[in-house]
Amino acid sequence: MTHSIVRTILVVLSVATLYMSLAPEAPAQTCSLATVAGSWAATLTGTILFPAPTGPVPAAAVLRFNLDTAGNVSGTEARNVGGGFANETIKGTFTVNPNCTGTTTVQFFQSGVLVRTSVLALVFDDLSTQVRLVQKSLTLPNSTKVPVVITVEGKKLGGD
Repeated sequence: MTHSIVRTILVVLSVATLYMSLAPEAPAQTCSLATVAGSWAATLTGTILFPAPTGPVPAAAVLRFNLDTAGNVSGTEARNVGGGFANETIKGTFTVNPNCTGTTTVQFFQSGVLVRTSVLALVFDDLSTQVRLVQKSLTLPNSTKVPVVITVEGKKLGGD
């Protein structure tokens, strides 16, 4: 009887191993302007490294933006930098590679006046329904570059 139990267990394990080895592998994610296009919401957090005597200042924002199939970005941002709040509009461009990495260059406006230009590296994941960004540069309208440590996480909104 012990031999038949052992044999049954070995057969079950062998069949299970064979079945698992035949399971299809998940397809690799591929991104394009079309797969990432849609409406998005995101949260920004980080630090702006102003020169002395100001020094590091915390920054936070929430964004709602649209990505279109032509590589354009447009939307709004409600941001707080060191306790100073502002509503801003954004517009710019983005690229996305088949491996879901890319870059975006975005201009930020207050009451129609350019206040800064940001360049960010990005990665889309979860079948193009999530995006993660890290800011590469922040440039003021007078061409002054301001160091930053900023990250952004966003999700594609339903219905797109």
